[in-house]
Amino acid sequence: MDEQAVRAMVREAIAARLGGVGADPIAVPRPAAFTAHVSHVRYVLPESDGPCLIEPTVPCNHCGYCQSHGH
Repeated sequence: MDEQAVRAMVREAIAARLGGVGADPIAVPRPAAFTAHVSHVRYVLPESDGPCLIEPTVPCNHCGYCQSHGH
């Protein structure tokens, strides 16, 4: 098996994986699917210029950790 045969097999495998058998996978752009996950949701809490809700000994730096599940 030479290099050209391996390249052809790889192209066919990629095309089959992307849904277009024999199609050029680069010619058919597919949008990236993004689904929201619960770890990306942030709670609405009042802004604070005082101490951090998680570490009260340090000032709040608005990192958003207290507004999420911390993921």
